[in-house]
Amino acid sequence: MKTILVLLTSLLISTNALAAGSDSSSSGSSSGDSSTKENLYEDAVKLVKRAGKLEKKEKPEKAKKLYSKAFDKLEKAYKSDKKNPDILNYMGFTTRKIGNFEQAEKFYLEGLKIKPNHNGINEYLGELYVQTNRLDKANERLTVLKDCSCDEYQELQLIIKNRGVKVY
Repeated sequence: MKTILVLLTSLLISTNALAAGSDSSSSGSSSGDSSTKENLYEDAVKLVKRAGKLEKKEKPEKAKKLYSKAFDKLEKAYKSDKKNPDILNYMGFTTRKIGNFEQAEKFYLEGLKIKPNHNGINEYLGELYVQTNRLDKANERLTVLKDCSCDEYQELQLIIKNRGVKVY
C-alpha cells in the first residue's frame, strides 16, 4: 500500500509540474503584442517545469529560485495581458510553491473571475486549501470540477483524500 501511495505521489508531482499553467479547455491568450508576452509566458512555463524537476530531486531551494524567476516573467506578461487566466494560474502556482499562500489565493481567485470553470485554477486553488487546512473550501473546488471528466478532478480528489500525506 505504501508503494502505491509513493507511486501516486510521484505521478502527481510530475503531472502537476507539467500541467500547472494551462486549462485543458482554454482557448489561448488574447490578441495584441503577442510575441513578447507569449515569449515571457513560455519562458516562465519552462522555468516552472525545471523547478518541478528540482523538487523531485529534493532540491527545494534551487526550485524556489526558479519559481521566483518564473513569477517575474509572468508578472511582466500579465502587465500586457490582464485577461489571461493561464497567466494568473501560473502566478498563483509559483507564488504557492514559494510559500506565499495568501498572495497565491488572490491570483487564483482573480483568474476565476475571468474564467470560473478553469480546470487548472480550480485544482490548484483546491490544493492550496488542502495545504492551509481548509478542506471545506477544497471540497468546493472539487465540486466545481466534478463534471469536467478531467485529470484535475481526480488529482484534487486524491490530494484531499490523502491530506495527511504531502502529495502536492
